[in-house]
Amino acid sequence: MRTYMHIPTKKLLTRFSGFAHWMKKQSQEEMGHAYAMADYIIKRGGTAIVDKIDVVPNGWGTPLEVFEHVYKHECHVSALVDKLVDVAAAEKDKATQDFLWGFVREQVEEEATAQGIVDKIKKAGDTGIFFVDSQLGQR
Repeated sequence: MRTYMHIPTKKLLTRFSGFAHWMKKQSQEEMGHAYAMADYIIKRGGTAIVDKIDVVPNGWGTPLEVFEHVYKHECHVSALVDKLVDVAAAEKDKATQDFLWGFVREQVEEEATAQGIVDKIKKAGDTGIFFVDSQLGQR
């Protein structure tokens, strides 16, 4: 979530309004996921705590570098969700497993989307980058 909120403010993406728009929309989607998790924890009698949030890296040079980072970030999130499913399974907590499987499926989509954008940027090259930017601005 923080990754997506931080990237549109970067100087690089001020030249690419479509990429910035996509990141803003993605940030809003991720915020919804965070609220869903917090709500679930509270419904189950727990306390939702937001701990340390890692600093988002600076210094990307190109949109390709940004979206390669996004893809790696989504893979990292997938691994974290998988670990949560494993813990729920070990605890024999079927309700939480069911809840988390929705996020497992979501992460498959998120990784594929990020990889697809990386592929589009690579294929577009320098001359087609503004076309990809325009496409992402339509999200």
